[in-house]
Amino acid sequence: MTIRNKIYFASDIHLGALGYQSSRDREARIVRWLDSIKHDAHELFLVGDVFDFWFEYKTVVPRGYIRFLGKLAELVDGGVKLYLFKGNHDMWMFDYFVKELNATIISDELILDRQGKKLYLHHGDGLGPGDNKYKVLKKVFRSPVCQWLFERLHPNLGVGIANRWSQHSRLANATGQDQKLFENEWLVSFARDVLKTAHYDYFIFGHRHIPMVIELSGGSKYVNLGEWIFSNSYAVMENGTVQLCYFEQEAPVTQPASI
Repeated sequence: MTIRNKIYFASDIHLGALGYQSSRDREARIVRWLDSIKHDAHELFLVGDVFDFWFEYKTVVPRGYIRFLGKLAELVDGGVKLYLFKGNHDMWMFDYFVKELNATIISDELILDRQGKKLYLHHGDGLGPGDNKYKVLKKVFRSPVCQWLFERLHPNLGVGIANRWSQHSRLANATGQDQKLFENEWLVSFARDVLKTAHYDYFIFGHRHIPMVIELSGGSKYVNLGEWIFSNSYAVMENGTVQLCYFEQEAPVTQPASI
């Protein structure tokens, strides 16, 4: 009998992005990955932007993703604990996944002790220096007033507007070669600032779409989970060590697993 002792992390799947067929192919790949981990997974953390857009009306949710949601239900029914983080694309999660999948919804950071290590998890949006326009937009989009106003729109109109907005995102206009590493990565700067007042063994983020592991001070490590458009990257924690992995492919040459 396989022991469920591993913790898995993934982010930035962006289901719904880049057209129907691309999204369906990506969904099938994610389902295969979930199927491969269901026998030894103890906890699963999906760290934001699982969907390219998500809004829960009281009686309506976006159509599609049935195979993905069904596989999540299978894992949960089998004893895997599920955590869903709000990303900048799917921040309008409310209680649907709580009721249907018994998921824990995380709005901002989550601090955990696991396997003798202290973890700091966050999707990564709105952290660190810069990006001031988005930080303002995030406050607006997360406000109850904004959510109430959007809910007044018919789903055909509301989801249609959101999908058109998504077509102009950096993801929709990116290529694998466009995603580069920067010397002063702002999430790394954020992690270094946090370490000035508190110690964490691992900082685990998504959002930047760049799979990497960076050594910080005091033995701490920054882990970016990458994405599932080009990299198919995720992380697994076992015996107190977090390792960056790639599903059905080798680590991309242009996107090193560590720097």
